[in-house]
Amino acid sequence: IRTNASACAPVRATALACDALPALSSMVTAPAMGLRHGALNPSRGFASSASLIEPHGGKIVNLMLKDDAAKAKAIASCNRALELSDRNACDVELLAVGGFSPLTGFMNEDEYEYTVENMRLKGSNLLFGLPIVLDTSCEDTKVGDRVLLKYNGKDVGVLTVESKWKPNKPKEAKMCYGTSSIEHPGVAMISMERRKYYIGGKIEGLNMPPRPFPCPTPEEVRANLPAGKDVVAFQCRNPVHRAHYELFTRALHADNVGEGAVCLVHPTMGPTQDDDISGLVRYKTYVTLAEEVKNPAIRWAYLPYSMHMAGPREAIQHMIIRKNYGCTHFIIGRDMAGSKSSLDGEDFYGAYDAQDLAKANAAELGMQTVPSLNVVYTEEEGYVTADVAKEKGLNIKKLSGTKFRQMLRGGEDIPEWFAFKSVVKVLRENM
Repeated sequence: IRTNASACAPVRATALACDALPALSSMVTAPAMGLRHGALNPSRGFASSASLIEPHGGKIVNLMLKDDAAKAKAIASCNRALELSDRNACDVELLAVGGFSPLTGFMNEDEYEYTVENMRLKGSNLLFGLPIVLDTSCEDTKVGDRVLLKYNGKDVGVLTVESKWKPNKPKEAKMCYGTSSIEHPGVAMISMERRKYYIGGKIEGLNMPPRPFPCPTPEEVRANLPAGKDVVAFQCRNPVHRAHYELFTRALHADNVGEGAVCLVHPTMGPTQDDDISGLVRYKTYVTLAEEVKNPAIRWAYLPYSMHMAGPREAIQHMIIRKNYGCTHFIIGRDMAGSKSSLDGEDFYGAYDAQDLAKANAAELGMQTVPSLNVVYTEEEGYVTADVAKEKGLNIKKLSGTKFRQMLRGGEDIPEWFAFKSVVKVLRENM
């Protein structure tokens, strides 16, 4: 994780020039989206989103400035600059393209406090899992400043500072993560990585943060979804192995999923945990697998989101984001977005805490949850659910994630019942 989120400095408006928006020509993989990044599908277009699920708050919030003149004017108005961390760059992008709809910027102090305490947005009282904040250690940043937001040397947005405060981080941790212990990775992040102050205010988008893989916007993803059909979201932060594939393809046949449904495999590609595989390597595995399976019932897209490992409240956040991307259903796994103590390995959340909170709030969100099936591999019948395996007395084969990584590093043969051969090849070539 880059730690220079607090780097800020005054800028001379007269010295700033506009960075034109790059031509959005990077291709989303054909089997993944069938759509050029930034381009309309001429047979459908964005108008098709009208027949999809309504975004959170009623509409997709698009904060991207449309032309070079508007961008140049916005940049010239800035009196400060702030280099974003990897996490903050993800938040700026999701704000700008509407992934965090209905938000129009980083939360102000009163909005932040309300979300921390109530898991809702102040005013509308809409559900919202976690606060969206921007941190800084700049003592002289003040209300009214126009801050040029930069990431890896590129101008990505402008923030108009409406509030600045010193947050009560122990309270935020306890309310949002269920603990104030820095043994929790999310608590460690807000207490040790985030800086002294939070600043809030409206955002104007300039350019997408530079990334080595495409992250289609909500409008682009919606344009490629079937109108009037259920869309089941599968969230992951790891390569897709055989059991995952069985899980999300079987979810399309769940009792509460309609005929003709599709699955949106929507991995989080921002910072996760230190021992997770990098986003770029995972992206390569997803592209390879999409080409291999060529399943017309599966859509693939990539989400510039930074994991908090906040368990139940993060499950709500994921559902809201996927609703904005056009999903009607969300697969909830055991201990979703869960984490363990960095000292003793104990779980911070119960195995079904995330499922329970998601189910309790699904109706209000206008979505449905699809419980993650406990799928196991058996010698006799291949993949079946655990209850079937038990009922029939089948022999279950197991391979832990730790053992898999050891075998991967050691060059040992990985059983094909566990992992796709093509995915293993990509991992070995890039790790």
